[in-house]
Order: sequence, then structure tokens, then C-alpha cells
Amino acid sequence: MATSIKIDTDLKQRIQHLAEIRHRSSHWIMHEAIQDYVTREEAKESFKQEAIASWKAYQETGLHLKGAEVQAWLNSWGSNPKKEDPSCHE
Repeated sequence: MATSIKIDTDLKQRIQHLAEIRHRSSHWIMHEAIQDYVTREEAKESFKQEAIASWKAYQETGLHLKGAEVQAWLNSWGSNPKKEDPSCHE
């Protein structure tokens, strides 16, 4: 699928300059930039959706962990024995 975008002269020159010093085409630079952006935004959206689902689950069940409980568990990582995974509670 061919797509075109309009970019201003300054950005076009910056892309061309970067392409020259990286020995790549302008197309390659733009493709990589768009791919990185989309990957990053997908990860943000996934995190957001997971947070929304967690909030809804909390509202429905009241089950949760306190920050101190999670921190104590994380602090035990790398020690022997590691603390057991904390259990959610009301």
C-alpha cells in the first residue's frame, strides 16, 4: 500500500541529512521512525488498557495489593529464598 505524507521543508532536509550520514535512504529513515513510533504507541495503549481493566476488576471485586506488599516482594528478588508472590486481598 503506497501512502504519501506532506512534511515541511525543514523536516525534509533533516531527514535527508540524517539519511546521508547514516548511508541510508530517506525512505528507510522515515519507515524506521514511523515503525518505532507505532510500536511505542501500541505499547502505551496496551498499558493503558491493562490499567483500565485492573481498575474495573478492583471496582468489581475490591481485591488489591498495597504498594508496600509489592515492594517487599520485589525487594526479595535475587535473595534465597525469594518471598512468595503476594496474594490479593480486600
